[in-house]
Amino acid sequence: MTNLAEKLKLGTQQSHSNAEHTGFMKNFLSGGISKQSFCQLLSNLYFVYSQLESELQCHQTHPIISKIYFPELNRKANLEKDLTFYYGEHWPDNITPSPAAQAYVSRLRELSATEPILLIAHSYTRYMGDLSGGQSLKKIVQSVFNLEEHQGICFYEFDQIPDLNEFKNQYRQRLNELILSEQLQDQVVAEANNAFTLNIAMLRDLRETPTPVTA
Repeated sequence: MTNLAEKLKLGTQQSHSNAEHTGFMKNFLSGGISKQSFCQLLSNLYFVYSQLESELQCHQTHPIISKIYFPELNRKANLEKDLTFYYGEHWPDNITPSPAAQAYVSRLRELSATEPILLIAHSYTRYMGDLSGGQSLKKIVQSVFNLEEHQGICFYEFDQIPDLNEFKNQYRQRLNELILSEQLQDQVVAEANNAFTLNIAMLRDLRETPTPVTA
């Protein structure tokens, strides 16, 4: 047993705070988000999660990654539902990744080819955020855009996970059960901070390159 889950929590506290204090997230949390910027966020996340989930699936039999591989966390299909809702059936023709999203995707490809264990850091950063703060963001989106239940917020919904808090505890337990050296644990924490840096860059892109909503 290790305390990797606690190391990740403590080791990324500053990065987490930095993400929350970006202009985009401040606006989001105060209900000041526009539909254009939210749709660009979903578009960027589609490219990121498509890559992340492809790489995790590729390494699902890896002795370490297999321990934290939970297909029920996958967001790609849910993002496709949201993009169809906002852009219409031809949504693939209407979305492009921002430069920061492209950099994020490139980093995931690089890790998959060279240090796949470090994909754990990106899985932790993205999915634990979606299971936690993401649930508050869902309520904000529903309120600001006056959405009916399940409309345009599928990204934040985990239909295959009946109890989110219980699942998060299970995920942390799995992290602590990973057999990793101290050095490798430190590398995972460092990469988790890098994941936050990549996410923050994506959020900063949103103020400059919104994608028009066509549906």
